[in-house]
Amino acid sequence: MSLIHPSAVVEDGAILGTNVSVGPFAYIGSKVKIGDNTTVASHAVIEGKTTIGKSNRIFSHSAVGTIPQDLKFDGEDVELIIGDNNTIREFTLLNPGTKGGGSITKIGNGNLLMGYVHLGHDVILGDHCILANGATLAGHVELGDHVVIGGLTPIHQFVHIGDYAMIGGASALSQDIPPFCLAEGNRAVLRGLNLTGMRRSMEREEINALKGAYRELFEEGNPLQDVAQSLLETTTSSKVKILCEFVKTSKRGIPFKRTK
Repeated sequence: MSLIHPSAVVEDGAILGTNVSVGPFAYIGSKVKIGDNTTVASHAVIEGKTTIGKSNRIFSHSAVGTIPQDLKFDGEDVELIIGDNNTIREFTLLNPGTKGGGSITKIGNGNLLMGYVHLGHDVILGDHCILANGATLAGHVELGDHVVIGGLTPIHQFVHIGDYAMIGGASALSQDIPPFCLAEGNRAVLRGLNLTGMRRSMEREEINALKGAYRELFEEGNPLQDVAQSLLETTTSSKVKILCEFVKTSKRGIPFKRTK
């Protein structure tokens, strides 16, 4: 059973699961699919080819699945996929993909998108991320799992941010941030490791290994790619290997201050 307010508009063809709640004056388009136990608050708009999983909360005045903000878009068949247990707060804007970027924007599970967050076309968002109020992700940005983005932070297109990274509020990010790292500033640069986030999920041995790797990579002044390759060949830490693989495959470069 779905609970649809009489003033809401649900177009023919939309598929709603059980116990879906749709508030006053909300609009749901004909190609939308919404999973069980999801709530859609008043005045929210969900349109396009949008698939939403189970137990999501979509707050009022969100615009979900509206066409991408890309002048090249010409009505192609594009898609927005949202997983389970996400919280999408007021005035968020989530766009689908574009033909040039793979045609899909994808949001994982358990994320919190605070008010006025924007996810541009072809964004890939992992699981359990927190994007604070006013964070804006341009097209083709990719976030791993457990990433935290501070409020009022814009992120340049094609930037890649690794697992457990944190970006300070009011930063401006134009380069890749490796997993487990903390960055802030305008332009944002590495400030160290995201130790608070790491301590919540890692053993001390792994944290100590990452501390050593961070020091070798970013504080000793040696060629970054050479250090990353050397660590890959010698470390026994799975987390250090993840960090070094990210550094080696970065396309936009790593923003850090060389001290030597």
